[in-house]
Amino acid sequence: IIGRYCDQPQQFPGVAHFHTVRVNQPSSKYYTSDFLRSLCDLWERHGSGLTNMHGSTGDIVFLGTTTDHLEPLFYDLTHELNQDLGGSGSNLRTPECCLGKSRCEYACYNTQEACHQMTNE
Repeated sequence: IIGRYCDQPQQFPGVAHFHTVRVNQPSSKYYTSDFLRSLCDLWERHGSGLTNMHGSTGDIVFLGTTTDHLEPLFYDLTHELNQDLGGSGSNLRTPECCLGKSRCEYACYNTQEACHQMTNE
């Protein structure tokens, strides 16, 4: 979560708080339309509804929410959608891997499974 606050909240109350939330993407960036709809519904409920798909960290980026929505957003994200926050720290919260067996019929190694296991350890 990237906290953003306006210097002049009296003049711009709509963006007094305008936090950005990074959401971890699935391995190889495969989504179902149901999952994307659920993410969008969640973000409409807790934020501005503005998104940036795969920003500089590779995460789904939710643009603009207030401080009081952060904890409920995180709870719903982790409990309803079984999804984690992303990030650009030194941990493995933003995994990346090749498409592996899903696009390469001669793949010798399941890169998606390896990435998943390393992320969860």
